[in-house]
Amino acid sequence: MKVKAVAVLVALVLGAAAGTVLAQQKPENLVKQRQAVMTLQGKYFGPMAGMAQGKVPYNAEVVRRNAGFLDNLSRMPWDGFDPSTKDVKSNALPAVFTDQQKFKEASSRLETEANKLYEVSRSGDEGAVKNQIAAVGKACGSCHESFRQKQ
Repeated sequence: MKVKAVAVLVALVLGAAAGTVLAQQKPENLVKQRQAVMTLQGKYFGPMAGMAQGKVPYNAEVVRRNAGFLDNLSRMPWDGFDPSTKDVKSNALPAVFTDQQKFKEASSRLETEANKLYEVSRSGDEGAVKNQIAAVGKACGSCHESFRQKQ
């Protein structure tokens, strides 16, 4: 019985170690993934920004759907800013890696504002939704200003 328990324990340890090795990704892939998430954030935020600015007719259903997607997407790109990616060509400024506390605060602000947008979008209060869309835009812009090369 002890032999079986030891064999199971060894298999679990080796399986966990193999999982860790498989979970490590190439820096280039991490950059591609974070860029893909940012592209999707823009896809779902853009129409809402247009609505908030009066350039696109307001559609509460689209806002609720897009706000839900954005809420989830806002939490996704950050592990792609691993220090191993600092030398991979991208639009990320060196400050992402040298001022990690400020970057963490900026990413957290986006997550918070996107979550608030999702919550407010469910209320049906168009004015509150438009104000929160502006808050999300400000969080995005603030981070891009400090941590992304000018486009």
